Amino acid sequence: MKIYKIKVNGKTYKVELQAMEEVKTGAAPTAVASKKKEAPKAAAPVSTGDGTPVLAPIQGQLLKFKVKVGDKVKKGDVLLLIEAMKLENEVCAPCDGVISELVATAGSMVTSKQLLLKIK
Repeated sequence: MKIYKIKVNGKTYKVELQAMEEVKTGAAPTAVASKKKEAPKAAAPVSTGDGTPVLAPIQGQLLKFKVKVGDKVKKGDVLLLIEAMKLENEVCAPCDGVISELVATAGSMVTSKQLLLKIK
């Protein structure tokens, strides 16, 4: 990540940008613009006995799943799209595996850190 300082209307802001490699690997996209300390980063999905949960990195509308139950995925594959603030955000696989369960519903609103699907 790179941190830049920008000046807008006489106020200085600190902006943190991710490299494209980080976005493709499933890291939560971040762009922080504040004069105060940085926001805490989302926790990485933890593997459980039921598979690896994939959590929503941001709040928004789940536009569509790009996978279905039984599909094999590799780390970094795009699993679904979430629209937030008129931008489509790709959510990528955190690991290799097979889609075992789609928990959320396409078209629904999701909150940050909400369970979306599971990978075994």
